[in-house]
Amino acid sequence: MTQWVDPRTHGVVYDKPLPNGWEKKFMANGILYFVDHNRGTTTYVDPRTGKSSLDNGPQITHIKDFKAKVQNFRSCCQQLSLPQDIKITVARKTLFEDSFQQIMSFHSQNLRRRLWIFFSGEEGLDYGGVAREWFFLLSHEVLNPMYCLFEYAGKENYCRQINPASSVNPDHLKYFKFIGRLLAMALFHGKLIGAAFSLTFYKRILNKPLALKDLESVDPEYYQTLTWIRDNDIAECGLEMYFSVDKEILGQVTTHELKPGGGNVLVTERNKQEYIRLVAEWRLSRGVEEQTQALFEGFNEVVPQQYLQYFDAQELEMMLCGMQQIDLDDWQGNTIYKHYVRSSTQILWFWQFVKEMDNEKRMRLLQFVTGTGRLPVGGFADLMGSNGPQKFCLEKVGEENWLPRSHTCFNRLDLPPYKSYEQLKEKLMFAIENTEDFGLE
Repeated sequence: MTQWVDPRTHGVVYDKPLPNGWEKKFMANGILYFVDHNRGTTTYVDPRTGKSSLDNGPQITHIKDFKAKVQNFRSCCQQLSLPQDIKITVARKTLFEDSFQQIMSFHSQNLRRRLWIFFSGEEGLDYGGVAREWFFLLSHEVLNPMYCLFEYAGKENYCRQINPASSVNPDHLKYFKFIGRLLAMALFHGKLIGAAFSLTFYKRILNKPLALKDLESVDPEYYQTLTWIRDNDIAECGLEMYFSVDKEILGQVTTHELKPGGGNVLVTERNKQEYIRLVAEWRLSRGVEEQTQALFEGFNEVVPQQYLQYFDAQELEMMLCGMQQIDLDDWQGNTIYKHYVRSSTQILWFWQFVKEMDNEKRMRLLQFVTGTGRLPVGGFADLMGSNGPQKFCLEKVGEENWLPRSHTCFNRLDLPPYKSYEQLKEKLMFAIENTEDFGLE
């Protein structure tokens, strides 16, 4: 028997066209997939509906808010996770190199297994808190401009961007692949890193096109210059510019042509839009294509890029870096107490102590108790412990001459029953500023 009705859709035709640049194809086994020619990627997820053509693929539909996107991303990662675990042992003094050697020695798929992080010479068991501290400390280390892999985006912008002079290290591409794996591991395992990137960096990870407006967050002066050229008649101003720019790397100045023969092409009122576009693209990339490609290679080995397609740059930054600003009301409203009550004298003193702190000291206190100085998207309500959500906890433990202790896997602070506010403040500050390692009771 023959018929015009498709047995898969029972005659219901989905007639909404694909977005521009998209194409629908079928594999040899009949499975439907989609090609995004704009980005040069393929996916099983229908861009019109968010549904996967795979039975066990990510089914993302009607995502209206960021938390829903994160929840669906976590679900997708769960499908990729593997059983058992991998152990990574590092020394604090050689954190960067130890982590690099071990992460690059694993097959990329093994990095989707549960992590067990050990600091050499320390007894702490990793039920989440040790891994949080490892990601937090390691990200600070690898993004430190002193290694010449990254640099600050501007004089007053402390976001990181890839350093075009990174080739002074002959192995710099291997390190960028390692950093790509590290960032993907943080997303995959739901951990936060301790430093932020420029928004253009996140847009590159998401494979989203860059525009002149993106330059404003990286180099405001350069952006203002280009917008002035855009909005004014350069012929009347007598400006003499060509399709080339000077760049300086390690004190050596070279000329880069924005297009073939650009050094001889004068910028005029007629072609200035092309000039603005090309010079903005150059300023946002500045010859770091090889480094970017190496980082993407490492990243995509752990997290497929298509799993991030529903996020924008700000959302990706929030998911990867969390929140730095700590809200005291949110902290108090999502704290539980053991052997104390909310009105206990020591609890009132503790919140007075936190209130008197600036945000940087609050972050250090948070890191002491939870392993990281940043908060997840939902704030203190979304703090995670060893077995899922775990609120910040203050527990009455010990004698008044004891120092406070933290249990980072459980977001718990052991707060002895101090006899005065000055004593509590002194002991807490000493613990925060002098903590060094993990141990077992």
